[in-house]
Amino acid sequence: MLLQLDNLSVFHHDGTQALNGVSFSLAPGERVGLIGPNGAGKSSLLLAVMNGLHFHGRVVVDGIELSRRTAADARQRCGLVFQDADDQLFMPTLLEDVAFGPLHQQLDAAAAETRARDAIAAVGLAGLEHKSAHHLSGGQKRVAAIATVLAMRVKLLLLDEPAANLDVRSRRRLIDLLAARDEALLLASHDLDIIRRLCSRVILLDAGRLLADGPTETILADTTLLTQHGLMDSE
Repeated sequence: MLLQLDNLSVFHHDGTQALNGVSFSLAPGERVGLIGPNGAGKSSLLLAVMNGLHFHGRVVVDGIELSRRTAADARQRCGLVFQDADDQLFMPTLLEDVAFGPLHQQLDAAAAETRARDAIAAVGLAGLEHKSAHHLSGGQKRVAAIATVLAMRVKLLLLDEPAANLDVRSRRRLIDLLAARDEALLLASHDLDIIRRLCSRVILLDAGRLLADGPTETILADTTLLTQHGLMDSE
């Protein structure tokens, strides 16, 4: 398994529980949608996989059991794209933003720049390498954030609401981009259509618990389940 979670629990600083005993695994190349209402624990789960939150239980990434000692090695194998692209883009230029990860993988400057340029081209932003992220559109920022992870050539993409606030054209381009990739995918989203188009399996979280795990068409066809957990109107 590329990712394995065993009895994963996360508590916020105020003592409230974000995740409660979540267990599942994800195979190399598998594409899994993570759904649930606001506050279900989706973002907390993605952050825990990156060792960005203190957790109880066991997380194994590509054979590496996650701990403070192994976190850097595990992060070489998976990359998180935050819900807010501005949290991901902080360097003076797009090229520097996208080269940042490869440089911290100990690549030399020339190799990191090549990786960065390839990733920028892959997301359709070639020609904007020396532009500041602050001057990019919302859709461009979204795919620029994805480029920062693609440049690291990870095995698992962790995406938190990647299509939020995108216009129709930008959303379509994002779907086409992700559909063409080979990496495994764990995609947290309220957008059930993008889940349906990109993922073969769906996991439903609510109140920090895993409540359903199965084929996408089976889960998304269960209107009673989706309505009970605030993912579909009752009318």
